[in-house]
Amino acid sequence: MSIISPEIEYVDRSEESIRYLEHGWPTDLCRWHAHAEYELHLILETKGRAFVGDYIGDFQAGDLFLTGPHLPHNWVTDSYNHPIVETRDMLVQFSDENMQGLIRAFPEFRGLTGMLELSRAGLKFNNFPTSRAVQHFKNIRASSQIRRVLAFLEFMEEIEASARLEVLSVGKAGTVSGGKRQSQIGEAVDFIVAHFEDELSVSRVADIVGLSETSFTRHFKNITGHRFTEFVNRVRVGEACRMLVETEDQVSNICFNVGFQNLANFNRQFMKLKGLTPTQFREQTRSGLSANRAVSLEPKSIESLNF
Repeated sequence: MSIISPEIEYVDRSEESIRYLEHGWPTDLCRWHAHAEYELHLILETKGRAFVGDYIGDFQAGDLFLTGPHLPHNWVTDSYNHPIVETRDMLVQFSDENMQGLIRAFPEFRGLTGMLELSRAGLKFNNFPTSRAVQHFKNIRASSQIRRVLAFLEFMEEIEASARLEVLSVGKAGTVSGGKRQSQIGEAVDFIVAHFEDELSVSRVADIVGLSETSFTRHFKNITGHRFTEFVNRVRVGEACRMLVETEDQVSNICFNVGFQNLANFNRQFMKLKGLTPTQFREQTRSGLSANRAVSLEPKSIESLNF
């Protein structure tokens, strides 16, 4: 199943300014895509890999995100752990035009400006209670017309007042508005995520999506924020992190299973991205997980897994 097509989503706001959606996994709605609207997005179940602009990191149940206009994004569940989920995501979409009009008309909402601006690079709200987020989304889902708008604004005000913001995408890349090149690079991202363990090269992937190597290299960097090899290494190291935490596989086996051709290069790339050797990462992460389980029943994100 493709996680890409279609890659540019049009949201019809002629009937409602606040669009509510929920869906499970797998679904064609999960793809590397972008749209003109902001998206406030809650993961209800599963864990996997988050792609937001030039950010690649892990997500888990309870994570709450806000993506800004035209910022490509996708959340890919580890399907071997969660093959079918009825409801994985709750989300709302809303327009920049409407929010700016609201702020101009009612200066009391100016406090949202900073959060909205930061969301153009993608935001994760690390300490917002999952139970509160779910209740707010349910209130929006159950409401219509004016009451839906009010329920949404109450949610946004609570997030702005209490959440700890983590900016995800570090560069301007990824804020694109569509077109053929976006579609072709979207296909490339899809292929890399699905086949990271294979031998991947610029020439091979460029040929698959129908671009010359020169054109592919330029557009891939502009749209994803990473050079091709760097992006592939990040995806592979992310998968290696999961295997180090969840399996007892030897480091050498993990190295080859995620697509690296030799152990020295794997260790070098892992150290570059994580600041630890694979063995150190496994030990420290498992130690941290044990400590977290001892003090709380609430799931906690492993911040060191984020790229």
